Amino acid sequence: MYPKVSIVVPIYKVEKYLNRCLDTIVNQTYTNLEIILVDDGSPDNCGKIADEYAQNDCRIKVNHKKNGGLSSARNSGMELATGDFTLFVDSDDWLEKNMIEKMLNISNEFKADVVQSAFYYAYDDHFLFDNRFYQKESPPIVLDNKSLMAELVVNERVKNFAWGKLYKMNVIKDIPFKEGVLFEDVFWAHKVMHRVNTYVILNQPLCYYFQRSDSIVTTYTPKNLDMILGLKERQCFIEEHYKELSIQANKVLLNNILIHYNLLLINRKKDKEGVHRRELQQYIKTNLNKFKNAAGKDNNLKVQLILFSIHPYFNIFFLILRKIFRRLGICPIPKGLEKTNL
Repeated sequence: MYPKVSIVVPIYKVEKYLNRCLDTIVNQTYTNLEIILVDDGSPDNCGKIADEYAQNDCRIKVNHKKNGGLSSARNSGMELATGDFTLFVDSDDWLEKNMIEKMLNISNEFKADVVQSAFYYAYDDHFLFDNRFYQKESPPIVLDNKSLMAELVVNERVKNFAWGKLYKMNVIKDIPFKEGVLFEDVFWAHKVMHRVNTYVILNQPLCYYFQRSDSIVTTYTPKNLDMILGLKERQCFIEEHYKELSIQANKVLLNNILIHYNLLLINRKKDKEGVHRRELQQYIKTNLNKFKNAAGKDNNLKVQLILFSIHPYFNIFFLILRKIFRRLGICPIPKGLEKTNL
């Protein structure tokens, strides 16, 4: 008996991209699929497009619901899911036609609870592949629980993203996504990975993560600070269950706080009274010794922390100087991603 794979696709205001996404799902080489399309109150023609696909493919279920956000849509889809495995697909992304077949074969071969695929960052005219952490011709990477959690904290080879991974249903069925927050995957991933005994990474990119033209610099709001809330929640979890990873988790938290402070400063009209900036500044001040320990031998992060603790503007000045020096070739430029033109 071939296992059934439930594919949950939350849909909201993606009329322009939805056909591309759904075509790559319905035409998978592996066919025992349950395709759950969750129309999250989309105001465009997405609901109509989903219904049309359902009329032509008996494997498709459509759930039309009041808008509640990505987490709500995923949770709604999971309530309907009856498969042995689950795959989350965002409705502006798309898949290689053999993605599910390959991932199922790997899951069976290694008896894996979760299989992760490498992916392309997909732009309108080119793709980017992260060859710093994935090598297309390399064999699968097998991780046990401790190695997996270490990789998740670093967020390089194992990303916090819920998509791009094939999960055994019994691993995730009773872990809902937190609703009402951005970056919901950060609140969710560590709870799931805590249950995983065997995790496999495929180095071959099998899906396409579409990058819209909206820049986080121009669309940033204080709501984006949900990322920090998620990392703080994860930090507590790590300290309880994986004490040996707490220093690295604090390093990641510190780095994100510095980034978000700078984004708030760039968008200071959205933080007019500076309330959110002061909160971040106070958090670093309160946990300064912990963060100094976390920065460790990372001289770049250590300098940023010292300058920030004197005054945040000193850190801004340092980052501007570093950018100038890189352009002049005085400082090395970090290795970039592999680009493929269309």
